[in-house]
Amino acid sequence: MKQILSILFFLSLHFSFAQNVTIKGIVQNAADDTPLENVNIFNIGSIKGSISKKDGKFEIDAAVNDSLYFSYLGFKPFKTRVTNDWVKYGNIVIKLTELGIALEEVVVSSHGLTGFIEIDAKNIPVYTNANAYAITGLNKRYEGGSREASGFTKTVNAIFNPITSIYNLFNKKSKELRRLRKIKEDEQIRNLLLTKVNRETLVALTGIEKIDIDEILLNCNYSKNYIETANDLQILDAISNCYEEYKVLNR
Repeated sequence: MKQILSILFFLSLHFSFAQNVTIKGIVQNAADDTPLENVNIFNIGSIKGSISKKDGKFEIDAAVNDSLYFSYLGFKPFKTRVTNDWVKYGNIVIKLTELGIALEEVVVSSHGLTGFIEIDAKNIPVYTNANAYAITGLNKRYEGGSREASGFTKTVNAIFNPITSIYNLFNKKSKELRRLRKIKEDEQIRNLLLTKVNRETLVALTGIEKIDIDEILLNCNYSKNYIETANDLQILDAISNCYEEYKVLNR
């Protein structure tokens, strides 16, 4: 009887920790402990977001072992896991490290890039659906533009490209890809990814590694130029659109 009661006690304890609770904390600058306002905080598992207040304090729904991702302009992103102590005591201090103000080398391109990722994200070329076209019956989208391969060339490449390669990619990342629609619908995430071009935030939120992101887009007939220059929001939408087409074809 005692053994049964002990098992029930531990099960109830485990269940209570697995419940979502309101996690509280403070975000500070690691250099001088000053509070950071408007830091983006995301619960990667539930795709729930929050923003820190003027005093650096924040609240977000989470459970033990959930991963929280912190992103702030000019600071290195930070990812941490919710622990039992955090749930029990609350008000954990998260310190973000500021990125270097000066860069050793700045390459200026024809687009007038400064070398600062967060600034350059707003200056890179923007691709829209107006620059893409589809070929009836192939369920494929192709990018337009004088520097891209001809439509005939891309069609031939698409036909002779083994269809199993994209199937294998999507099957390997099926769990992560099923979350894409939910990620896309979050306005806070979309606004954040609009300012990112380094894929670091995209990888953290989707769980898909950069090498797999590139491979998926190449197999979906996006050009290397697009993959290298598009911002993280455009890349997210491209992967999601390709995956939705794959699901239709796979039926």
